[in-house]
Amino acid sequence: MNTYYLRLFFIILVLAIPAACAVGPDFTKPETAVPDRYTETPMPAQTVATPSRSGEAQNFTFASNLPAEWWKMYNSPELDRIIKKGLQNHPSIAAAHSALLKAQEDLRAVQGSVLFPAVNANLQASRQRTSGNANTGDSLTYNLYNTSVSVSYTLDIFGGGRRQMEMYTALVDYQRFNYEAAYLTLTANIVTTTITEASLRTQVEATREILDSEQKQLDLLVRQFELGAVSKSSVLSQEAQLAITRAALPPLEKQLGQTRHALAVLTGEFPGAAKLPQFSLDSLQLPVQLPVSLPSSLARQRPDIQASEALLHQACAAVGVATANLYPQITLSAGYGFQAIGTDLLFNGQSVAWNLGAGLLQPVFRGGELLAKKRGAVAAYDQAAALYRQTVLKAFQDVADVLIALEADAQTLQAQVRAESAARTSLEMIEKQFELGAVSFSTLLIAKRDYQKSRINVIAARAQRYSDTAALFQALGGGWWNRPAEQEFEGSGKK
Repeated sequence: MNTYYLRLFFIILVLAIPAACAVGPDFTKPETAVPDRYTETPMPAQTVATPSRSGEAQNFTFASNLPAEWWKMYNSPELDRIIKKGLQNHPSIAAAHSALLKAQEDLRAVQGSVLFPAVNANLQASRQRTSGNANTGDSLTYNLYNTSVSVSYTLDIFGGGRRQMEMYTALVDYQRFNYEAAYLTLTANIVTTTITEASLRTQVEATREILDSEQKQLDLLVRQFELGAVSKSSVLSQEAQLAITRAALPPLEKQLGQTRHALAVLTGEFPGAAKLPQFSLDSLQLPVQLPVSLPSSLARQRPDIQASEALLHQACAAVGVATANLYPQITLSAGYGFQAIGTDLLFNGQSVAWNLGAGLLQPVFRGGELLAKKRGAVAAYDQAAALYRQTVLKAFQDVADVLIALEADAQTLQAQVRAESAARTSLEMIEKQFELGAVSFSTLLIAKRDYQKSRINVIAARAQRYSDTAALFQALGGGWWNRPAEQEFEGSGKK
């Protein structure tokens, strides 16, 4: 008879699981109508070209795939090395990976509680004394031994448990794409910080060259003044110009030092302990082939969009959980064991104890709590849907802004190079006229200032092209989907 009831318990359990239904809405991927291009007007096939360093035309290759290690297009082994160091050492990568592991373990815990019955073994020994007054006889002192196995399972008839598993699965997806976002953000930050370091270093070098030239000019003017060839005002003007140029150097050096500190931290090291290479713009190669994803592919490639979609999925499943809580919950339980006053009697036929049970829990009155929670879950879903649309719009804006910026950067560099060339030609002409006494020293001084400013502007324009190119790769998602499986978790201890 005992075996019959236990078999009946498990038959009911097995039959009830597939017969259950899941209440609440089923999640469907959001269909967002996207335009066939990123910008208001069609982009040109390539940017303008300038016959100078970093002046190559950049070609937009639409509908092509992004490489996973896009930073290698800068053709800098040193940059590649420090990015790999950052992926191995930076805490943001380790934290994102740990959050993903936690989400996976939370999902396993929920799956265990929903899909399988709870089985507990109990072994207990106690010494007891009964009251003689209670049973109108002598008091008894004896040992009591219990050993049993209990099984309980709440039938997921209305799918609340499965909706809960769906919620935690969506959270795993959310943390996975958060990891990809952290990966992309870190690599992009290292690239842009490296470009900033290279730009500042090149500006420092150019400023020092200008200082050296101005110092030589001042020395020449001092000798000419001593010979009576120039006036004192010319010497003072040159000293003032030298002081102005010298005053511009410390801020650049400060920015360079702070940028190197930031770069050290991005590689996961202390500023004082990091051994970073020194970069210059000439050590970096401008990527000329720019793969651009189709607008229809962007939502599948941007990790922030995918993370937002996962939150929308979680909110949809939460509506199902809140709906299922309005319906009855049926719990089956069973137990089988032995109870005796002595260990020698514990496992004989007379000491067997067993039980079978079923419980029904139906909310009757909760003061509107459950209905309010369901309405709140629906509102949270609507909020997640709005945030998803906002994320998609922002992603398309990012790509459009960068595409426009790249074309403008190329035109800016072209204009700055022309301005530098014109300033250099003008300076050479005025220097010859000054040697002949045809122009005043103030005219020469103005020409030098214009040329020096144009040199710095060209350096800044070159750096901007490098930075906005990195911004394009980041805006398009960074190609994480093309990363080999063995490199899936950089810096997490997994290879």
